[in-house]
Amino acid sequence: MTSIAPERSHPNVTLATLALAGLAFALLQSLVSPALPTIQHDLGASASGATWILTAYLLSAGVATPILGRLGDIHGKRRIIIVALVGLAAGTFLAAIAQTIGLLIAARVIQGIGGGIFPLAFGIIRDEFPREKVAGSIGLMSALLGLGAGVGIVLAGVIVEHLDYHWLFWLPLIGILVALAGVVRFVPESPYRAPGRVDWLSAALMAVGLSAILLAVSETTTWGWGSAKTLGLLAAGLAVCAVWVLAELHTEHPLVDMRVMAIRGVWTTNLVAALLGAGMFCSFVLVPQFTETPKATGFGYGASVIGAGLFLLPSAVLMLVFGSVAGALERRVGSKPPVVAGAAFALASFVVLLAGHDTKALVYVACGLLGIGVGLAFAAMANLIVGAVSPEQTGVATGMNTVARSLGGAFGGQIAATFIADSVTPRGLPTIEGFDHGFMVAIIALALAVLAALLIPTTSRRRRDRIPSHDAALQAA
Repeated sequence: MTSIAPERSHPNVTLATLALAGLAFALLQSLVSPALPTIQHDLGASASGATWILTAYLLSAGVATPILGRLGDIHGKRRIIIVALVGLAAGTFLAAIAQTIGLLIAARVIQGIGGGIFPLAFGIIRDEFPREKVAGSIGLMSALLGLGAGVGIVLAGVIVEHLDYHWLFWLPLIGILVALAGVVRFVPESPYRAPGRVDWLSAALMAVGLSAILLAVSETTTWGWGSAKTLGLLAAGLAVCAVWVLAELHTEHPLVDMRVMAIRGVWTTNLVAALLGAGMFCSFVLVPQFTETPKATGFGYGASVIGAGLFLLPSAVLMLVFGSVAGALERRVGSKPPVVAGAAFALASFVVLLAGHDTKALVYVACGLLGIGVGLAFAAMANLIVGAVSPEQTGVATGMNTVARSLGGAFGGQIAATFIADSVTPRGLPTIEGFDHGFMVAIIALALAVLAALLIPTTSRRRRDRIPSHDAALQAA
């Protein structure tokens, strides 16, 4: 490991800049989802073509996140986060001016490069900030991933109803450009470097394997979970991933060190991330569709797109509130208890939805409980990963944690969507059974998340105090 002397920068300025960058990426993850019917109509696209607007972003981000995290560990996190922001800005600009579905999908692929922002930001915070600010800052950044996704759904209806869908990209582009200027001006380069290089063969295997799995999951509403296409692509993706793991174990410079991934504090946290991601994305699918279902069905509220988004507002607000207190909680009780509590709150939210979705007030309560749960757990999980690995592994390790959330979210969201699509009346309206089955899927996933969280090793105060900070980095330099 080598180090370089960083320039001093006020942690609050650096955090604000990184938070803006992360929020812009997270918004773009979900902002287009409620607007897909409008985009499909305006561009004359097919339903499957419109779905690729989401799928392309998910695939690209899933592949780019660990690669950029590794590049940041090797070449410098500030340098690579600038590359990620430039890619995100270029893709967002292309999306804003796109007049064809093909160009819009290509733009979304380029936007996915921005997935590297979060692991790189975690590494910068770990390397640069005073020790007492590390846990809280990482927690806040991590909570933004869930917050941005929730806020995106809330804002999408307002933007599409009062402007046109191109503003779904113009508005985030402003934030991206401001964040890019801020990183260039205020964010110092991290002092740590990991030796070695990127094993591009391993990167290719990972890209093919993850892409096959995510593509199979994203197409289940069209192909069906039991179709030969879905099962064949899933099997192929898992087989390639198995080859990738074997290759990583036998290469001198692994892209993802599987020995690090096998650390108990890492694999248990990644498992919780995947299961919590499944529950969160179930809510993004189920709650808007449930509340928008016509009252004539006997259970829906007939809400507008804007009104449906407002049901998720308590979730978004409480994610930010509880994510911001992660530092104080970490100093008092460590990071494991907030993860366990967060998974339990998220579980309770879907129990409420299953038992009490006939009352609007209970839907708001359930969304609030989900916000508390995701805010607590997402914030603490990032700190658990950072505390379990060495500084030069921070980027790729937190990148894989982000990928775990995305994979879990893809599975959870698609399973929920499948239940709704497969349970409709002769008039094409969804039935209550489809939603109840979706709620049950989320309950099962989150119950498993609670059990997985209990397996996370308890981090001692002494262990937490060994996390490098800005002051330690200066001494090492």
